[in-house]
Amino acid sequence: MMISVLLTDDHALVRSGIRRLLEDSGQVSIIGEADCGEESIKLAQQLKPDVILMDVSMPGIGGVEACRRILQRNPGQKIIVLTVHNEQTFPKRMLEIGAKGYLTKECGVDEMLTAIRQVYNGGAYIAPSIAQQLALSLLPGNEHNPIDRLSRREFQVMLMISHGLTNAEISDKLCLSPKTISTYRLRLLEKLGAQNEVDLIKIAVAQGMVEFVNSE
Repeated sequence: MMISVLLTDDHALVRSGIRRLLEDSGQVSIIGEADCGEESIKLAQQLKPDVILMDVSMPGIGGVEACRRILQRNPGQKIIVLTVHNEQTFPKRMLEIGAKGYLTKECGVDEMLTAIRQVYNGGAYIAPSIAQQLALSLLPGNEHNPIDRLSRREFQVMLMISHGLTNAEISDKLCLSPKTISTYRLRLLEKLGAQNEVDLIKIAVAQGMVEFVNSE
């Protein structure tokens, strides 16, 4: 049986490569592509794919919030995260939200197909390296990730700050008042022991929430 998949990634070249690899297998049909979180929400509702492959770092509201909103509207939707992020921060958040799988973009097509089949059939799939990190984080004596102390909304604002969005931009994306966003910024400084926004970005980089930061 052909499994219908919605592919969400902000890089057209990445989407093209994944599409070719998956469709060449004869097991998957890519029925739609989205390049941002907002588009993935719209297409998920319109196309009703069997499985969604979801990147995390995308323009707009991003993959974390897109995943949450899709599952809020359709709790039965099966989502597999496919991203460059392999630190504990994102896997824990995405799995808590309700994603059924987590892969890094270092995986091969065979592993990707295995994950899609398992999730489609009602199971779950976490890349072995990610599963090992999550297991080790539960061992006694391991320090807790400071990001774990953040609420869902605080994490979301932190992520947007780390990608350079202003209060006004975050306010627009999340449909919250600028004053509310300012309050979240103050909470982040307090919870993470940061002095200013530069410290927040440094923490975000250290926790793998952004791929790089300009040192200039």
